[in-house]
Amino acid sequence: MRPQDILLPTAAGLCCKPGGFHIDPVRPVERAVITHGHSDHARAGHGAVLATQETLDMMRLRYGENFAGSTQAIRYGEEIRLGDVRVKFHPAGHVLGSAQVAVTCQDTCIVASGDYKDAADPTCTPFELVPCDVFITEATFGLPVFRHGDAADEVKKLLASVALFPERAHLVGAYSLGKAQRVIALLRQAGYDAPIYLHGAMEKITHYYQSRGIALGELRPVKGVKKAALAGTITLAPPSATSDLWTRRFPDPVTAFASGWMRVRARARQRGVELPLVISDHADWDGLTSTIGATGAGEIWVTHGQEDALVHWCQSNGLKARPLDLVGYGDEEESETPIPDEAEA
Repeated sequence: MRPQDILLPTAAGLCCKPGGFHIDPVRPVERAVITHGHSDHARAGHGAVLATQETLDMMRLRYGENFAGSTQAIRYGEEIRLGDVRVKFHPAGHVLGSAQVAVTCQDTCIVASGDYKDAADPTCTPFELVPCDVFITEATFGLPVFRHGDAADEVKKLLASVALFPERAHLVGAYSLGKAQRVIALLRQAGYDAPIYLHGAMEKITHYYQSRGIALGELRPVKGVKKAALAGTITLAPPSATSDLWTRRFPDPVTAFASGWMRVRARARQRGVELPLVISDHADWDGLTSTIGATGAGEIWVTHGQEDALVHWCQSNGLKARPLDLVGYGDEEESETPIPDEAEA
């Protein structure tokens, strides 16, 4: 069976006709298989949703109890049959509960990676390499300029700034699912044991991480804390909150932003970021190319991101490759809007 007879790009997303489902559909469908909880991949309104328990819980936190007609949790390594295909979930290393979806029909195995990273992360299960015939890779940072380096070194920069400016508050812009918790865990690993403050939009998901056994130390809501008391502290907030009136409650704040995009200095300047931190939950160029090679896949489908450069690299290395041109996916930042809270405005 040809790969395109198993998975096919459609307006609603990646469709598996022999299995009767879509992977990360961007429109409501009858049956959805969801790779992870970021809102450009996990949308409400589907008839039935199959995902890891953590992803289902994230969707419930964001969309309410009735986000889908029905749900089914699947564990890493568990295989189930849907229609004429076998589906198996493997860790993607992106955020808590994130998964790659291996779809096997007859003798052909296609792995849809969702979003993934091969770098160490204390807050989620590490990426697992899955041998396959076709590998569907993201390309968020699919250009050679994007080499992220060690996230622990970036956290050291943040702590050095805190030590240098004890009279100033440090505001760290970070996506509320995954990035914020990883930054907190990295701070703890670096020996920072003071309370870390949270914007209201961060609290639910961060407390959920703690409920799943992720050690994040003492966390406090920043709401209601007096301005003077925030000198020398670190607060995590959604990226959009670090550039609005909300920041006036902090003493002479140092604005930081934890993102792979901070590799591009013009982006940091454009956002008014004083302390760019190159910390990404996506694979960088080296991570993408090494993963592609290691899967052993003879055919690579590239989606959401810098598709052309990665397709060219694949073809130059003797691999069959094509862009999927799926629409509706983007960087988490575009869909990470703070939860409305009058007291946080």
